[in-house]
Amino acid sequence: MASISEENGINPCPEDEKLSIGANIAYGLQHVLTMYGGIVAVPLILGQASGLNSSDTGLLITASLLAGGLATLLQTLGVPFFGSRLPLVQGVSFSGVATMIAITGNGGLPSVLGAVIAASILGLLIPPYFRGSHASFHHW
Repeated sequence: MASISEENGINPCPEDEKLSIGANIAYGLQHVLTMYGGIVAVPLILGQASGLNSSDTGLLITASLLAGGLATLLQTLGVPFFGSRLPLVQGVSFSGVATMIAITGNGGLPSVLGAVIAASILGLLIPPYFRGSHASFHHW
């Protein structure tokens, strides 16, 4: 499918290119499959490191999928003060796995969940103070 810019003889930027429905479905499936592996791997690692049985690890995976789905909807739909209204898939990050395993050794899984909740609240409170600071980055 040709975009408006191609019809005018101007090559479009890759992000402005309009893909066929088949390409959109294929790229979307690729994105979801990649995301799914990342969302499932972290709870598997954390469950194994904290000594959870298989049903508790399954519950941890289910909670990660639910939280990732809710965060994806919030990001994609963009309610006031939240979300970019872009088709972004949210999930868990591998960056905190080592820290979570270390916390698990000292206080167990409840301590990890408490630390994640506290960090999330802090992450919601800090951004309003940086609202105008990104303007300097647009002038490069």
